[in-house]
Amino acid sequence: MNDKAILLVEDDPEIARIVCDDLRKNGFVVTWSSTGQEGLEDFKKGEYTLVLIDLMLPELDGFTLCKLIRDESDIPLLIISAKIADQDKIKGLNLGADDYLTKPFSLDELKARIHSHLRRYNRYKGIKVESPLYHYKGGLTVDFEKERIYIANQQVPLTAKEKGIFFLLAKKPFQTFSKRDIYLHVWYEPELDNGKTVTVHLKSLRTKLKESSRNPLFIQTVWGIGYQFIGEEVE
Repeated sequence: MNDKAILLVEDDPEIARIVCDDLRKNGFVVTWSSTGQEGLEDFKKGEYTLVLIDLMLPELDGFTLCKLIRDESDIPLLIISAKIADQDKIKGLNLGADDYLTKPFSLDELKARIHSHLRRYNRYKGIKVESPLYHYKGGLTVDFEKERIYIANQQVPLTAKEKGIFFLLAKKPFQTFSKRDIYLHVWYEPELDNGKTVTVHLKSLRTKLKESSRNPLFIQTVWGIGYQFIGEEVE
């Protein structure tokens, strides 16, 4: 099986062309299906490591396709859809999707999510990748297996909480976590100080990453909501 084989099920030819061209430029082998039924047939005929599924498809809707694929396989399924209602997202995730990306989306965000899901899937399957190191624009290198980070090839010493925050964000790029979410995931208890503890640790982490909150390369503040990892992966 090609470890970069992706099935894209999308009825809009322009969106499909843009996504296919960009993913192929980044080394992926992409098969495009324009209907839900065609997508199901292509899935049964081929071997893929990840599937991108639109919801509003002719012949067979994306929800049904997602369930049918999940019943047969545990590969990552990412829904890409213009449907933004919470009930649609919940329904898709409950049917077995691993992620839900709303249109319009950036190609960089799509690639980041694809890489993130493939990393987790490879770990789950026990597949040994050629290199556990991931490199990002700005001189950041991340070892997800050993949970170590490097700036300009120098290991960055992190406290346990700083490490917890960084890898919580980095393992789910472009997903926004509130201070409350971060506290629950890293401290394993409800926050008691209105997010002040998280703010202090994030400031220290950013200092060690040598970045400014005004012009971040790695951790971006989503004002009024929380924080997300925005590192741009490079070869």
